[in-house]
Amino acid sequence: MADEMTQAEIDALLSGGGLGAETEAKLGPAQPVSLAALAENLPPADPANINMLYDVELEVKIELGRTMLSVEDILRLREGSIIQLDKDAGAPVDIYVNNRLVAEGEVLVLNDYFCVRVTNILSSKERAINQSASF
Repeated sequence: MADEMTQAEIDALLSGGGLGAETEAKLGPAQPVSLAALAENLPPADPANINMLYDVELEVKIELGRTMLSVEDILRLREGSIIQLDKDAGAPVDIYVNNRLVAEGEVLVLNDYFCVRVTNILSSKERAINQSASF
């Protein structure tokens, strides 16, 4: 077939020697390929490989809000002090995994424990925007 490369052509390409004018003419110009297009053609993930990740520990933080305080203000803090945060009551909390914002949630109390219900998982585009905004 005209679209197939010989072993010599493959070896020349891998060694950095290029394809040669005849092979390049036969195959045509190189076409860019996106990673998303490549990922679409991959076989489904093998559950045995995914199981290897189950015991990997990640740092998870839930952020209720933030504020800036001077050292003087921090030194004046006592039991019962109130610190005003930058979020309204009832606003979603931010869920960070390894210091990356990945989701939002709401605070609940369940059996005398504070809990967070995940209400929104950020898309990869939203995570990228938040990551670039944090720098």
